Formats: sequence, C-alpha cells, structure tokens
Amino acid sequence: MSWRGANGLRPWLMQRLSAVYVAGFLVFVLATIAGAPTVNFDAWRSWVSQPLVNASIALFVVALLVHAWVGTRDVIMDYVKPVAARFLMLVLFGLIFLICLFWSLRVLFSVTPS
Repeated sequence: MSWRGANGLRPWLMQRLSAVYVAGFLVFVLATIAGAPTVNFDAWRSWVSQPLVNASIALFVVALLVHAWVGTRDVIMDYVKPVAARFLMLVLFGLIFLICLFWSLRVLFSVTPS
C-alpha cells in the first residue's frame, strides 16, 4: 500500500506518532522535575540550555503542533461545510500554528546557560 493510495493513513500515523512522543516527553519532564534536588528558574534554565534537552523540547513543540494541526484540520474538514469558510479557517489555524512554532523555537534557541 502506498502513501498516496492510503486515504487518511498519513494523518492518522502522524497523529499517533506525535501523541506517543508528546506523552513520552511529558513523562520524561515529570520524572526529571520529581528527581531534581531544586526546582527554580536557574535550575530550569540550566537544564533547558543543554543541547539535547533543547532539541528534545523543540521536537516536542513540533510534535505538539503537528498533533494539533491534524486534529484541527480533521474537525474543520468534517464539520465546516461551506468551502470558503473551511479554507479561511484552515489558513487561519495554519498561520496560528506556524507563528506558535517560530515563536517557540525563537525562545528555545535564545536560552543560554546562566
């Protein structure tokens, strides 16, 4: 079965894989916070400034936005019947998600060790 012939398989797979990463990352963050000797801004900043953690958070943001996009797109496609309204809503949500992505990445990559 090819990707093109499988109608809906790619979005379904993207949503499932992004959900697995988001859930796993949240468990990792909660375990890290629970095992941390101190939880304050300086400790958080030091933790986030580590390259592997920073890249993992960036991947989390991408996975979260992919998950949100697939879900939002499916709901709009299912329930908004006028084509013009559907197109406008898809463009609006797409722009919102892109702005969130760029803003998040800008914040993440501006974090430096203190």
